[in-house]
Amino acid sequence: MQSLIRFGHKLDAGLKSFAFADGLAPLLLRLILAPVMMQAGWNKLAHFEATASWFGDSLGLPAPALMVTLAAGAELGGGLLLLLGLATRAVAVPLMVTMLVAITTVHWEHGWLAVSDASSWLANMRVEEAAVRKARAIAILREHGDYAWLTEHGPITVLNNGIEFAASYFAMLLALFFSGGGRYTSVDYWLARRWPAPRRTRRAVPVAAREPWSGAAG
Repeated sequence: MQSLIRFGHKLDAGLKSFAFADGLAPLLLRLILAPVMMQAGWNKLAHFEATASWFGDSLGLPAPALMVTLAAGAELGGGLLLLLGLATRAVAVPLMVTMLVAITTVHWEHGWLAVSDASSWLANMRVEEAAVRKARAIAILREHGDYAWLTEHGPITVLNNGIEFAASYFAMLLALFFSGGGRYTSVDYWLARRWPAPRRTRRAVPVAAREPWSGAAG
C-alpha cells in the first residue's frame, strides 16, 4: 500500500511539471465559447423584432426589447472579450446569467438532450415520441424524395432543445470565472503582468497577541 501511495505521489509530481501550460485549458474554453456566444448575439440583433416578440409572447419575459438588447450585448460583446481573454472573469458573469435564463425559460421542460436520441438513457417521453415522428418522416422522404441526396451531408434528425448545450456552456463559463483567461494565453494575464495589483501589507501583530499562550509558562 505504501509503495502505491509513493507511486501516486511521484506520478502527481511528474504531472505537475506540465503546469507551465495551464493556460491552454482556459484558452480552449474561450475559443469554443466565443463563436457560440457571438453567433447567438448576432442572431438576436439580426432578428430583433422577432426575438423580442418571442421573448414577450412565448417566454413571458418583461420588457422584451430591453431583454433582447441585454442578452445580445452580453453575448456579442462578451464573446469578443472571451476571444481576447480580456476581463474574462467579469464577462463570464452576465453570460452565466444569460445561460441560466435560457435554461429556465426555454430548455428546462424539454429535459437534458439537445438532439432527440431515443437510445439514450436520458431520453424522456418527448424524445421517444419524436422517434416515431422521425421514422415516419424518413419513410415519407424515402418514398417521395431523393433520400440519398437529402441526407448526403448528414442524417435526418429531430431537435429536442433540452438543457444540454446551455448547461455545458454555463459550466465552461463557471470554470473561466474561477480560472481567469489563462496564463500566457490571455490579454488579462499580460495586463496583470505589466501593471500588477498592489500587494496588501499585513499589519504587524505582536507575538503575544498572535500566541496568547506564549506568556503562560513560568
